[in-house]
Amino acid sequence: MTDHHVLVNRAQWDADADNWVEPGRKAWSTDEITWGAWSVAESDLQVLPDVDGLDVIELGCGTAYWSAWFARRGARPVGLDNSSRQLATARGFQEDFDLRFPLVHADGERPPFRDESFDLAFSEYGAAIWCDPYRWIPEAARLLRPGGRLIFLGGHPLLLLCYPKDDVSPAEFRLHRDFFGMHRTEWHDKGGKVDGVEFHLPHGEIIRLLRGSGFDVEDLVEIQVPEGATTTHDDVAPPEWVKRYPPEQIWKARKR
Repeated sequence: MTDHHVLVNRAQWDADADNWVEPGRKAWSTDEITWGAWSVAESDLQVLPDVDGLDVIELGCGTAYWSAWFARRGARPVGLDNSSRQLATARGFQEDFDLRFPLVHADGERPPFRDESFDLAFSEYGAAIWCDPYRWIPEAARLLRPGGRLIFLGGHPLLLLCYPKDDVSPAEFRLHRDFFGMHRTEWHDKGGKVDGVEFHLPHGEIIRLLRGSGFDVEDLVEIQVPEGATTTHDDVAPPEWVKRYPPEQIWKARKR
């Protein structure tokens, strides 16, 4: 039986798919790899390994621009997403840009692939925040070959703690939520109905989960937004906030 949060998030992303067509097209149109909502350059962060010749699974690919970037660098990516409408956009871009790789409609907590099928499991947001980490991280470990890497970006837990509990954005300069017990966060529409479910864990819990799933942690990058960087997501965190605190983080781990 499919979990409630999977269906809620699928409905949300299907309904919102049209709003991601133009951002997706822009990302597909450039060869420069950037991270997160503030488009921080990979050339500055230097997180990724050489992906040439690697089998890559992108868990929660959306419009699949990351998979496109990987393919252009010689990888063999597979994009997986919970939203059929997001995948439809990705398929359209494959035609427009003449760049094809498998796209799979599935849940990141239940990826339909054999054990040890990939060298890199990757998520920018996607499974990293919309799937339960106690499920998707062990699944990522199952999919990876020994020595394979898991790399994922999501919102920094400090950002979540600074959101008001009435779902009003953006983040404020005070704590509104409990640190202990952090795991599942429900977002609501104006009528009070749950229209999105995110998952976040404190750093110590992520480290224990990664190690318990067979990973060694290689790095944690707490992103400092560069001066002059812009975003279409000022409703998430205002410029004054991201000057002082990290809105996003990247975890990098290797399977033992």
